Amino acid sequence: MDRPVEPGHFSACEARLDKHIAGRCSVDFPVAVVLPAGGSGERTGLLTPKQFCTFLNRPLISYTIQTFERVPWIQSIVVVVAKESLDLMMDIIHRFHHRNVLVVHGGSTRHRSIFNGVRALSEGEGGTARVKPKVVIIHDAVRPFVEEDFLLKITMAAKEQGAAGAIRPLVSTVIATTLEGYLDHSLERTMYRASEMPQGFIYDVIYQAYQRCSESDFEFGTECLHLALQYCGTNAKLIEGPPTLWKVTYKRDLAAAESIVKETLSQSACVVTGGSAQATELANALQRSMSALDMEVDVISDLMGDDAKSLSKEWNFIRVSVNSSCFSEVGKMLSALEEADRALLHPVVIIWVYLNVSEDGLSASEPMGGEPAAMMELATGAKLGNILVYGIQLHHSKVHRPHGRQVKLYTLLIIIPGRAPSPRSQGIMGRPPPLWFRARSQSPSTTAQQFSWAKMPRVFVVTKICYRS
Repeated sequence: MDRPVEPGHFSACEARLDKHIAGRCSVDFPVAVVLPAGGSGERTGLLTPKQFCTFLNRPLISYTIQTFERVPWIQSIVVVVAKESLDLMMDIIHRFHHRNVLVVHGGSTRHRSIFNGVRALSEGEGGTARVKPKVVIIHDAVRPFVEEDFLLKITMAAKEQGAAGAIRPLVSTVIATTLEGYLDHSLERTMYRASEMPQGFIYDVIYQAYQRCSESDFEFGTECLHLALQYCGTNAKLIEGPPTLWKVTYKRDLAAAESIVKETLSQSACVVTGGSAQATELANALQRSMSALDMEVDVISDLMGDDAKSLSKEWNFIRVSVNSSCFSEVGKMLSALEEADRALLHPVVIIWVYLNVSEDGLSASEPMGGEPAAMMELATGAKLGNILVYGIQLHHSKVHRPHGRQVKLYTLLIIIPGRAPSPRSQGIMGRPPPLWFRARSQSPSTTAQQFSWAKMPRVFVVTKICYRS
């Protein structure tokens, strides 16, 4: 394994940085971002440039813009696009309610496009002056996963050193070839690093570097840090970045980006109890179980008053009810999410968990009211608004038999907006349904289990019988 690059020293800057991160203090000077997005994306093999390719109902560039919008100390964002993509970019900004974003035309090369973006930060339409930022961050539009902590490192180092950039260890050996296609020599991999984004600059440094650079630099160059060194004498501070700085380059990278977004969205949930003591007890048990899986879980009584702030968080929601359907409350939750535009940027999941505890031995295979059909209708409509609604009904009954034997009967009804799997392909011997809620008996001696599938489309019923002496 390669030895990681030495991080060096930030001197006084590092101490201030730790204080900023620990206290989440705001940066006390203006910072802006330039996102070059004028590439054609030829390596993806797609007709649409990769920055405009869509997954989870949003184009890739919208995710990148949102990453910077979340940072409170960044004042403005400039997106540089090809002339033919201007209308598309403006539509994305309006559709997804992006704010403080300026769109400008790109140039014929990467450096020309970046310079257009940098210049737009200080020069308005008709040559009018704008208040220029102290630090400008340059970042690729197709790198959506940069974190605020790392942006803060780049920003503070740029302010102190004049320029700063992200680097990563090389994962492959770099070789030089002859004109005939033979090996000339190889480079010592441990002595070199891959230059990555983001990069940060004192505004005047990068602006003057572009004003002074040659036509050849504009035409063939790609490294902004080199321009700052060559034309302004500013030697950039290099900071090793996290693995999340990777760039969407090929078609398979779009699938990987979608997977990362889904993984992130699945790591947090808000459990709503409706104020019921039994539901709160069940919610607390869910919280303990999910927290053990490194998920962030909050338990609230409703989405009113102070708890309404949960609507603004990127959480999924679990509505818990015990011995009382509260199906109408699921509809109210859906309406609240729609009114708050919560599903505009990301899909939202609502799971209704209904636990019915009975002591009378009611047949667990018996349908539990008319909710399944109503739930399917609700879920079908919600899906059009980017909200996925699922239902779980768990019926638990206990029957006391002679000779001290007790039968615990669990019925699990899972409502999923989609087609039901066949018992042969998705049954007990295969993998479980897409959404699986495992019922566990507290009995220490389970001697028999029986499972059955409902024939109702898109609704699954699993019955588990546990015998306890």
